[in-house]
Amino acid sequence: MEIKMKKALVINAHQEYPFAKGELNKALVDKITNFLSSKGYEIKTTTMKDDWDVEEELDKHVWADLVILQSPVNWMGFPWSFKKYMDEVYTAGMFGKLSQNDGRSEEAPKKNYGAGGLLQNTNYMMSLTFNAPEESFNDEKEYLFQGKSVDDLFFPQHMNFRFFGMKPLPTFVCYDVMKNADIENDFKRLEKHLSEVL
Repeated sequence: MEIKMKKALVINAHQEYPFAKGELNKALVDKITNFLSSKGYEIKTTTMKDDWDVEEELDKHVWADLVILQSPVNWMGFPWSFKKYMDEVYTAGMFGKLSQNDGRSEEAPKKNYGAGGLLQNTNYMMSLTFNAPEESFNDEKEYLFQGKSVDDLFFPQHMNFRFFGMKPLPTFVCYDVMKNADIENDFKRLEKHLSEVL
């Protein structure tokens, strides 16, 4: 009997800035790919700073059982280069590769918006790096996030993946990476997280 190999696409969404060269996100991608390789995954990668092709990226998404998005958080969202990637790749995938349009039908034009995804057998996970400390979240007394969680902040990205029918795995976060980094502990937490969710 043929054993089906697990397949993962790992995306490094880092955008280089003078104060953030991308070493941490690259190191996290390396940790993720090493872990996946040790578990028997076949792996493809995409990095925003490299050239990429829309059709090739669509094929990678269709091929993958698992998509892991590694990204810093810039101004409460993804770097502009990954937004460009989404605008080009995900828009091109709406018409038969990643989804069947927006899921609505002529019979029910006002219902089931976003239910046309074709990647129902694909899981996704976000791995994020924040300047914000963990204590900024899930606490109504904290000024900025007002009790919201990281997943509340990234609700639009969860919906983008859901639009294609993908299923979420718990988000991983490295907090306070610029002022109070604890990178070795973050690496250990990442490995534990991956062991628990995959």
